[in-house]
Amino acid sequence: MTILPCDETSLEKAAEVLNAGGVAVIPTDTVYGLAARPDFPEAVERLFSIKGRETGKKIALLASGAGAVEAFGFPLPQRARELAAKHWPGALTMVLGGEGFRVPDHDWTRSLLARCGGVLRVTSANLSGRRPATDAPQALADVGLSADIVVDDGVSPGGVASTVVRVGADGETEILRKGAI
Repeated sequence: MTILPCDETSLEKAAEVLNAGGVAVIPTDTVYGLAARPDFPEAVERLFSIKGRETGKKIALLASGAGAVEAFGFPLPQRARELAAKHWPGALTMVLGGEGFRVPDHDWTRSLLARCGGVLRVTSANLSGRRPATDAPQALADVGLSADIVVDDGVSPGGVASTVVRVGADGETEILRKGAI
C-alpha cells in the first residue's frame, strides 16, 4: 500500500492501480472514498470486504460528468438534467434506474474518473457503522491498510455525505438521504 500526496504523480499512479483492478482511497469534495472500477467484480467485492459492508447493499458510482453517466447506460430524464445543471459537480447523488450517481466537486477526482472510464464505484472510506473519514490518516486507520493506494489531499472540504435523491423516468423525485445539499 502506497500513500501519495494529491498531485499529477498520484493521479497517474491511482489510475494505474484502479485500471489494473486495484482499490484506492481517494479524496472527494465530501469525505474520503474507497474506490474500484465497476467492471472489475473482484475489486468491487474487495470494497465490501474492506469496509465490512453487507454485500446486498449498493455502492454508488462517482462520475466525471453527466455524459459519463449516460455513457454508462443511464440516460438522464429532464428532471435529472435540471438537478445536474444546478448541483453537479457537487454533493448530490441521483438514483437513476437503481444506481446512484454523483459528480464530485473535486478536480483531481474528476480527472481520475475520466482516466478510469468515467465512473468508479466509491463508498465512504470507513468501516461500516463508523463515521466517514474526512482526512487520509483517518481513512488509512479505518480501511487504508487494505487498499492498494491512499491519496492524501488534507481535510475534505465538505465533511458531510451527499444528499441522495431518487429521480424516476417520469421526473418524480424522492429524497432518500439528507446530506450536504
